[in-house]
Amino acid sequence: MGKLTPDAIKRLTEPGRYPDGDGLYFRISPSGGKSWMMRVQINGTRRDLGLGELRHVSLRDARLEAAAIKKMAASGIDPLIEKRKAQIVIPTFAEAARRTHAEMIRGWKSGKHTSQWIKTLELYAFPKLGKLKVNEIEGPIIRDVLAEIWLEIPETARRVRQRIGVVLDWSYANGLRSTEAPMRSLSKGLPRQPKKNGHFAALPYAEVPAFMERLRARDLSSSRLALEALILTTVRSGEIRGAKWNELNDDLSVWIIPPDRMKAGVQHAVPLSPQAADVFRQAKMLWGDSSDLIFPGAVSSRPLSDMALLELVRGMDLPATVHGFRSSFRDWAADQTEVPREVAEAALAHVLDNKVEAAYRRTDFFEKRRHLMISWADYCLPARSESQRRASRTRSAAAPVVSSRAHQL
Repeated sequence: MGKLTPDAIKRLTEPGRYPDGDGLYFRISPSGGKSWMMRVQINGTRRDLGLGELRHVSLRDARLEAAAIKKMAASGIDPLIEKRKAQIVIPTFAEAARRTHAEMIRGWKSGKHTSQWIKTLELYAFPKLGKLKVNEIEGPIIRDVLAEIWLEIPETARRVRQRIGVVLDWSYANGLRSTEAPMRSLSKGLPRQPKKNGHFAALPYAEVPAFMERLRARDLSSSRLALEALILTTVRSGEIRGAKWNELNDDLSVWIIPPDRMKAGVQHAVPLSPQAADVFRQAKMLWGDSSDLIFPGAVSSRPLSDMALLELVRGMDLPATVHGFRSSFRDWAADQTEVPREVAEAALAHVLDNKVEAAYRRTDFFEKRRHLMISWADYCLPARSESQRRASRTRSAAAPVVSSRAHQL
């Protein structure tokens, strides 16, 4: 039986704490506010929990709440933690996915990856998972989502699996679910996917000159010139599509790609062959000063879309990807030149796997890469006369050494 009564509580006016028993207190603040408080011990640690104001919580309700808290404490459950959990609003998977995406994109460099990440979830995961609370999602329903696409589009299915896992792990880390994503056991409930070599489809280097001839026969366009430049410079699609005039030096012999546009986050100096420089000059004639982008899209202030170059390749019935031209170059360098492996890898801006070697290397082999890129351009465009090639090499040899800063064209 408690010490307090409703009538006794009405008569109390002095600030202080008035015990009812079993850890329950009636409290009057210096300002006259009246409320309930429960004091309880959890594993030797004292917890003081507010139970609400007198005007909202009666003596009877306060005693019932205090009894429930005491029971939890006796079971080793921290009632304060449980109370906080009850106050957390659990988001749906769709809401959590968008919050996860918004946090993660701050560290991403690729615009393509940024947009594709959430789109794949919207297309393949949201129909079944989107409206479910993140703390309700377990392995079987994730398996059902993946089973529909697991064999039909295996690479996309693996990405969807990984991205669902990221959202659920983010939810776990933020206290929105009690376990991490149950992804490890999912493979046991899905059929084995057909094996692939994992490489981008590449055109054999012996066929590149003929393809370049076909490409140059097409109508002049931003995407055509961008693809020519990509092949001649061996850069990635995003690097060529985002290329700006202020990244080139005055005589178009050097293109410096800033770190924030490189996959590895390291500035990359690209030596331009005379043929590559000619492509950039054609772009200048085509667009003039209407855009700071060298190869603008349909809207001059925006770069070409990530599909523009691929659609051009597909339209020419080529069984290869845009990225595959980097493989064509790498195979050519290995088979047709005596250039050291590290020079060819530097031309592709590949990061050294050996961290010790990377720490001690202080050169990017720029001059050796200059000669390599001229040889590659001469191979890709064999119609040039020998005298033109000699003139190109002479102009290149006279080009200034690359500086750390590109100048406006």
